[in-house]
Amino acid sequence: MSKIQAPVIKNEYYDVTFEDLTHEGAGVAKIEGFPVFVENALPDERGKIKIIKVKKGFAFGRLIELYEESKNRTEAPCPIYSQCGGCQLQHLSYEGQLLFKKKQVEQVLTRIGKLDLHKVKVHPTIGMNEPWNYRNKAQVPIGEREGGLVAGFYQKRSHDIIDMERCLIQQAENDDVVQAVKKICEKYGIRAYNEEKHKGCLRHIMVRYGLVTKEMMVVFVTKTADFQQKNEIINEITAKFPQVKSIVQNINNKRTNVIFGNDTNVLWGEEYIYDKIGDVKFAISARSFYQVNPEQTKVLYDKALEYAGLTGTESVIDAYCGIGTISLFLAQKAKKVFGVEIVPEAIEDAKRNAELNGFTNAEFAVGEAEVVIPAWYNKGNKADVIVVDPPRKGCDEALLKTILDMKPKRVVYVSCNPGTLARDLHFLEQGGYETVEVQPVDMFPHTTHCEAVAWLELV
Repeated sequence: MSKIQAPVIKNEYYDVTFEDLTHEGAGVAKIEGFPVFVENALPDERGKIKIIKVKKGFAFGRLIELYEESKNRTEAPCPIYSQCGGCQLQHLSYEGQLLFKKKQVEQVLTRIGKLDLHKVKVHPTIGMNEPWNYRNKAQVPIGEREGGLVAGFYQKRSHDIIDMERCLIQQAENDDVVQAVKKICEKYGIRAYNEEKHKGCLRHIMVRYGLVTKEMMVVFVTKTADFQQKNEIINEITAKFPQVKSIVQNINNKRTNVIFGNDTNVLWGEEYIYDKIGDVKFAISARSFYQVNPEQTKVLYDKALEYAGLTGTESVIDAYCGIGTISLFLAQKAKKVFGVEIVPEAIEDAKRNAELNGFTNAEFAVGEAEVVIPAWYNKGNKADVIVVDPPRKGCDEALLKTILDMKPKRVVYVSCNPGTLARDLHFLEQGGYETVEVQPVDMFPHTTHCEAVAWLELV
């Protein structure tokens, strides 16, 4: 059988019209039906590209010149946007980003989920009034250059650190602390960790910020347990930033890209800082999973609570409950909430957060949702509503099957990956559920990531 020849050639130039964006934010053009992906290109634009790589079913190109620009194109305000890998959509107007994210959800719901959008209402994406400086957690790798420390994000497709003073999607308070801590560590001769040589000390600086409480936590991720000049560094940080309530060291001595190691110790202050989402208060430790955009988290959780349709008489199961953020929102209106999470420390945090807020109608269990919930069902425990908020890989099939067996009258699916959301909705629809509405929420402006909440009813 003869090999089908791609209609494009590496290093050749082509004039193209861009039709769409990939889920990673690259422009999509087609040459004789053959897709070519090009960074920094937008739908409805025409331009010249150079082919840089040809694969079996697609190619990658570089944008050389634009003949016609999209009405949604805008100037990226970040001076290192073209180098940094943190944002992908700053060159697309915010209105355009919200439209893109709704379209992204609609496309996977029809293509993967096989849903009829005449029957399922997909609402416009809920965005932010001020879509900048929203991230409450800065997690910054540290390196060395010309004898000094650098702190910034990795360059696209590399582990080269771009030194930066400001990140436009970070809370400004976090940027201030990161830069000050970097200079303090440099003053006391702290060496950065070198990935290639597996030597040095300081790997990352992490700062957490409570948007409501204004409390801050500084976390040093180090290769070694020994931390030179520790007391002097702590004294300078606390003198300069009285809002810092906690200074923590995490030790990671492995050759790995994973940020945290297993050992975490409080160097100064409290183990937790606190923040609020709506009326619910949360204790946040160095390694707690806590949404990085608290303003939009409230929007997301309010929608999940609305879709749950609680009247005060319902028993609710919250799968993948983390530190209890959604569980406690549900507990405000449910008779009883049962949360399950695989991370033991998260369950301890969830119990503490329930106690912190005076909730006596929330219980939490450690384990895999796909194991614990079937066990509950086999013991006769049922739920009127099941809420799932799985990781990007979506729900385990065993959990979906248990939902079909348990037959709660309503399922609320909170998703950080529209593709796996669509796949799981299709599974539940095949088993007797009907998707009523899907609400995209922009939790991460200027990136391609999109969260969504789906409401399903038992038919």
